[in-house]
Amino acid sequence: MKVLVIILLLLCCVSPLKAVTIESCPLAIGSLLKTEVEETVTLTCKTDAGIEPSNSELQWFRNGARVNLAQENRQSRSNLCVQSVKKEDNGVVFTCQLKGDASVNGSIKFDVHYPPDLNDTKEVFVEEKDDVVLSCDVRANPPVALVWKRDGKVLDLTTGRYKATNNGITAELSIRKAERDVHQGTYVCEVTSSVYGVVSRTFTVTVEDRVLKFPVGPTIAGVVVVLCTIVLALISRRDKIIKCCKRN
Repeated sequence: MKVLVIILLLLCCVSPLKAVTIESCPLAIGSLLKTEVEETVTLTCKTDAGIEPSNSELQWFRNGARVNLAQENRQSRSNLCVQSVKKEDNGVVFTCQLKGDASVNGSIKFDVHYPPDLNDTKEVFVEEKDDVVLSCDVRANPPVALVWKRDGKVLDLTTGRYKATNNGITAELSIRKAERDVHQGTYVCEVTSSVYGVVSRTFTVTVEDRVLKFPVGPTIAGVVVVLCTIVLALISRRDKIIKCCKRN
């Protein structure tokens, strides 16, 4: 009985727990909020009953950088609106905290879904024996699976002087020393998304005859040298030239 009394007395002496909570639209799952590009997200931060009104001023931070809000939007309840969500907002963390006690805070992380920027066609012209690079923007969330095709078939990257690279942002197919019989055709950068399905970019590659390029620079330099030589020769023989002109 004495132990129970002591516990009750201790509970009475303990201050209410201080906390802030964040509500969102659309709803977050825990501290993760899934949204898409161009959508609008509203975040609402509230103080709990354990926080006195005089100490209830709130602050918002975006990845640690202070977000400036009107004074009337800081007391006990604070709203933050993110309009037209962008790709760059993926992974961003918004934190709401008490101005007077940074340890009392809550955070929410953005998980922005967006497809790769594809679905177009490009014409590519390359001279024989020149190198060419086909490039696709494959940046997406969630990440996509990529395959290169040529004339409707999956491209064999082990033959034909092909090299493929993919850093998660840009995928490239390099063709070294292009030949008409080997490399001319229709190439497709095809990506598959678990959310957005299949999208692609098509490249129509035309291998042209090699054009003999006229060496403009060296030719101009040669002409200048010849003209300078002629001028110097005329100057060195001007006396003879003048005498010949007078005789004539």
